[in-house]
Amino acid sequence: MTRKIMRAAMAAALLAGAALAQQVLINCGGATFPYPMYSKWFDVYHKKVPALAFNYASIGSSGGIKQVTEGTVDFGASDGPMTDEQMRQFREKRGSNVLHFPTVLGADVPTYNVPGVTGQLNFTGEALVGIFFGKITKWNDPELVKANPGVKLPANNILVVHRSEGSGTTYVWVDYLAKISPEWKQKVGVAGSVNWPVGVGGKGNEGVSGQIKQTPNSIGYVELIYAVQNKMSYGKVKNSAGEFVQADLASVTAAAEKASKTMPDDFRVSITNAEGKGVYPISSFTWLLIPEKIADATKRKAITDFLKWMLTDGQNETEALDYAKLPKPVVDKEMKAIAKIQ
Repeated sequence: MTRKIMRAAMAAALLAGAALAQQVLINCGGATFPYPMYSKWFDVYHKKVPALAFNYASIGSSGGIKQVTEGTVDFGASDGPMTDEQMRQFREKRGSNVLHFPTVLGADVPTYNVPGVTGQLNFTGEALVGIFFGKITKWNDPELVKANPGVKLPANNILVVHRSEGSGTTYVWVDYLAKISPEWKQKVGVAGSVNWPVGVGGKGNEGVSGQIKQTPNSIGYVELIYAVQNKMSYGKVKNSAGEFVQADLASVTAAAEKASKTMPDDFRVSITNAEGKGVYPISSFTWLLIPEKIADATKRKAITDFLKWMLTDGQNETEALDYAKLPKPVVDKEMKAIAKIQ
């Protein structure tokens, strides 16, 4: 081998080593609610920045909060904002704060499998509370019949399906039920994991979707994209203006409009049962949970660059997957908040 060839080979090896050294892997995990969106974003961004890759574990919001608090991931994800107590525990363990960054808007939908019923059912908040409390046990209950004139509902028993693990999708669902029913708020409460009065559990939006598809006369709640992707029946829900509204981009965006004008500095806000016409009442932001202090400068730059892209170009990817874009006032506020990451 000539010296020239040897030098070229050595140079190539050095370049390969340098490229390998520049590869950055971001470990993250949590909410299943936005998982289809995050998967898309991570794939598109990796093509834009090949040296950066994301390893996201879709384990549920409670898992995302737990892992980011323990420092086993670079950032977490949750559909319900962390509580004051959870944020205190984070500060105690990590020595700094955790920041919430809203990413997209989505919706929980009541999805069901009722043999013989092909049309879209209507649900009042009271009906959903009654079903998940175990007080409404038959599909032909008067509360359901009244909301669905002309629909022949069977006298079959209702089987409730809920999440089996801590979940932000659950948080959004029970947050809504608690706003409809003081009794629900008092007896069951609002959290990512609750003691369900009735029903069987499924793991993740995927598990609940699968359970309902396989089980006649069942009802549960999943994120809108899972119902759409799995071609599942899902109902309209009566909002505070008295309208039965289907979850879609327009009705979810409408739910966020009022919140965007009064968004708190820490971005922790609930928009379930929002007021106004055209509003879908079980809508929510979903959040990335980013440590305020990231010691690894390379990862810190990678994460902040990704956040800036996600809040701008990345928002153009949302509607194809049935997620709603963030309102511009929220995006503007988040762009400024990125500077808090040190």
